[in-house]
Amino acid sequence: MAETVAGVDEAGRGPLAGPVVAAAVILDPGQPIAGLADSKTLSPKRREQLARDIHQHALAVGIFCVEAGEIDRINILQATLKAMAGAVTALKLQPQHVLVDGNRLPTLSVPATALVGGDRLEPAISAASIVAKTHRDAIMLDWHQRHPAYGFDRHKGYGTAAHLEALARHGPCPAHRQSFGPVIQARLL
Repeated sequence: MAETVAGVDEAGRGPLAGPVVAAAVILDPGQPIAGLADSKTLSPKRREQLARDIHQHALAVGIFCVEAGEIDRINILQATLKAMAGAVTALKLQPQHVLVDGNRLPTLSVPATALVGGDRLEPAISAASIVAKTHRDAIMLDWHQRHPAYGFDRHKGYGTAAHLEALARHGPCPAHRQSFGPVIQARLL
């Protein structure tokens, strides 16, 4: 019997607002999902379609979010590692091995391998990338409903010119990461 492998990836390390979200996915070898790729290379519509397929056909999916306030307390690297470990713990099926996109590993109770560019190389990591990105995008749409002046529906919290302009005009909202440079600058204006 083949080893049960979970792929892990995150979304939202770079934005100025919102959580960092990690997903862990154990794919079903008997139900391959066509079209898996790094979430950044897919259109939003295609990501949504694939996320539905992953949730429907994967053996297990785990998701874990670390909110902006905690990112401010423990820093973005530690928040990312915490989210990744939490996503693996959230799996309803214990993997025998974990493949993590990137060059850093969270503390896990199972063997793990860091794989730079893993979201392009390993289908389970691609699936995790898609799940993390679509989950985080949905959270940012919720933030947009509460604070429409920032345009979270368009940039998802990333530091675009429009977002920086809104930050300067309105100051930060509760979704913002208060320890990030542009947010600190906006508070000083």
